[in-house]
Amino acid sequence: MPYTEILSLVMIGSFFIMLLVGFPVAICLGTTGLVFGFLGFGTSLFGLLPARIFGVVTNYTLLALPLFIFMGIMLEKSKIAESLIEVIGLAMGGLRGGMALAIIIVGVLMGAASGVVGATVVTMGLIALGPLINRGYDTAVASGVICASGTLGQIIPPSLVLILLADIMGESVGTLFAAALFPGLILSGMFVAYILLLGVFRPHLVPAIPKEERALTSRRELGMKLLKVVLPPIALIVLVLGSIIGGIAAPTEAASMGALGSVVLAFMTGRLSFAILKSAVRGAFVTSAMVFLILIFAQPFGLAFRGLGGERLVQDAFALVPGGLEGQIFFLMFILFILGFFLEWIEISYIALPLFLPIFHQAGADMAWIAILVAVNLQTSFLTPPFGWALFFLKGVAPPEVSTGAIYRGVLPFIGIQLLGVALVFAYPGLALWLPQAIGW
Repeated sequence: MPYTEILSLVMIGSFFIMLLVGFPVAICLGTTGLVFGFLGFGTSLFGLLPARIFGVVTNYTLLALPLFIFMGIMLEKSKIAESLIEVIGLAMGGLRGGMALAIIIVGVLMGAASGVVGATVVTMGLIALGPLINRGYDTAVASGVICASGTLGQIIPPSLVLILLADIMGESVGTLFAAALFPGLILSGMFVAYILLLGVFRPHLVPAIPKEERALTSRRELGMKLLKVVLPPIALIVLVLGSIIGGIAAPTEAASMGALGSVVLAFMTGRLSFAILKSAVRGAFVTSAMVFLILIFAQPFGLAFRGLGGERLVQDAFALVPGGLEGQIFFLMFILFILGFFLEWIEISYIALPLFLPIFHQAGADMAWIAILVAVNLQTSFLTPPFGWALFFLKGVAPPEVSTGAIYRGVLPFIGIQLLGVALVFAYPGLALWLPQAIGW
């Protein structure tokens, strides 16, 4: 094996060691890329680096990231999720598992309105976990449904994952948004089906809201609350996604409309203040800075790995996988799933995924289909122990009686459902591709 290829393997190993020691992702990327690139080629390898970094910071599509992050934080601050859970929970409270179904619906609406997982899980954990347990819900089921519903924002557009995958894979953001819409709704439907089945076969785990409590709100009052609380977020979703998928606005333009819409919704709920606006802007800046720092520091890492021949090593390894293109896709899904136990989605997206993409480009695979498979797979990384971020988010706001073990047990069925979702998109590519094709993308 040539010296440079050995260096590429050592570089990957060094990256993971630094990550496990506790260094920030961006520092791990930049340090290993620059050091091993220099060891292999001196300074000549990095002649393209300024142009690569300039391309990242001037990418018009990536401007949508801070706007969507601001939108999600503003919706969290305006307590729209709290109102949605209360009203939809009352509307569905007569069903066994009705409150859990309300949480899934709110997860879909908040995911489609913001695409920020952490905010959704924390908000629903603070609002709903205690009341669910007090109403007799099994602790594991209540924890699992909150974690899983909070991650729906990773696949239902506008998703930060989809925006970054579009940049990595060279696809338009609108195409991936259209391709992800139907699989995201199918996944949500499978979550709903699981809760309904629990209500039929194990009703003691998901009891209905007592009739006396539901009787306190008349049907007329409930209908007015549904119109007042549910209609504005749906209108915002239609405004943002409809303008992108309909070709009326670019993703960045739609994100700016969504950011303005979130401010208007906060004003309509009477919760808009200078302190909330300042907090939302600051939160969007901090999160966006973290993401862009990783994107910038991923450039020397990618240059060094390709220059050292690491890409060729990966291609040679993939050539040994049996089953042709389908076998290679299955192998990629398996690797991403395993990495999800230990790494965040952004690390997987910018470190692992680019290593495999040339193989699929050469095979002529539909990259939009591959992107949706990857997105649904990456969603499981938020739920898989021991380092699933949704688990950490919920544990941080859960009552003391909710153990880590209960949260882990609660997410296991939803991990299985998400793997079933990956299998469905793999077996039936049309689930992801029919809408972009119908639109003409």
